[in-house]
Amino acid sequence: MVKVTFISANGDRVEAEGQPGQRLLELAQTADQPLEGTCEGQMACSTCHVIVTPDWFGKLPRASEDEEDMLDLAAGVARTSRLSCQIELTDALDGLEVRIPGESRDMQRR
Repeated sequence: MVKVTFISANGDRVEAEGQPGQRLLELAQTADQPLEGTCEGQMACSTCHVIVTPDWFGKLPRASEDEEDMLDLAAGVARTSRLSCQIELTDALDGLEVRIPGESRDMQRR
């Protein structure tokens, strides 16, 4: 299992466990986090944008140029922003911490 901590805009922490190979977006949705993932991981939107804590950001593979282009469209983007649909959980990411931007919206939760 790979442990991940999601930190809300107001500082609440939610711990979740996923399987190696699982996408962070899928784990976030399973953990009831407000990440919509409108494009279902096809990198055609930025509704799964998260901010990776600095300690973990350097441990992730570099974002592709396409991912960086999508992040340009995200609200509240930061230096350590990533699309959660592009982060595959691995044993090396056990303990990963990510922040959910305050601007995140999940239109499916209205």
